[in-house]
Amino acid sequence: MLEVRDLVVYYGKRAAVDGVSLDVGRGEIVALLGPNGAGKSTSLLAMAGAVAPSGGVTRIAGADLAAEPLRARARVGLADQPPSLYEFFTVAEHLAFIGESRGATDTGAQTALLEALGLGGIAGRLCRELSFGMRQRVGLAAALVGDVDVVLLDETLNGLDPRAALSAREVLTAAAARGAAVLMSTHLLGVAERLCHRILIMDQGKIRTDLSGSELEAVLAGGPGAIEELYLANTAEGGPT
Repeated sequence: MLEVRDLVVYYGKRAAVDGVSLDVGRGEIVALLGPNGAGKSTSLLAMAGAVAPSGGVTRIAGADLAAEPLRARARVGLADQPPSLYEFFTVAEHLAFIGESRGATDTGAQTALLEALGLGGIAGRLCRELSFGMRQRVGLAAALVGDVDVVLLDETLNGLDPRAALSAREVLTAAAARGAAVLMSTHLLGVAERLCHRILIMDQGKIRTDLSGSELEAVLAGGPGAIEELYLANTAEGGPT
């Protein structure tokens, strides 16, 4: 559902994303781990068409993002950081607006999505009045509305209380079950371990590790702290250069 080949994004003379290639299949939930400045957010923005890449190819459900931008963007949902919300829309209006831009006008489905994320009680509140955790959940709802094929999440589960985090995980699991491909950056290693089928580790603009299946199971068999050890072994000490 998501195909990325040799993605490059420069900021001035520095390659924030340096030749990233990856695939995320139908029904997969993939964690993108890495230190601050590794290039995770820039990669997600470029894959969603929110940042123009310097090179490479991204396909969303078969649509080339550069050659068919409208078709591709209609099939991808992005929750950026901090969440980009229409501040003077209510929560329900914001979701309806995003849904309509994707050709999705089923208000019943939108209401059900808000309820699933614990947002039903604040559907009439203005987005500008929301707490950080509520904004995170509204951003997640907006990324999912319209049954998109690819969901890109940038630290979207950060700042959620335990009940809200559980609801978010359940909604993402349901999205994957219907066939969506989910790629999520996170610093929450426990979330990556419990929720994701695959773990990518990124550092200094490159994918350093890609683990799934039996390889990931072998790491997890190491017990508590195994993911942290894997992360530390595959990222540079002292941050980006």
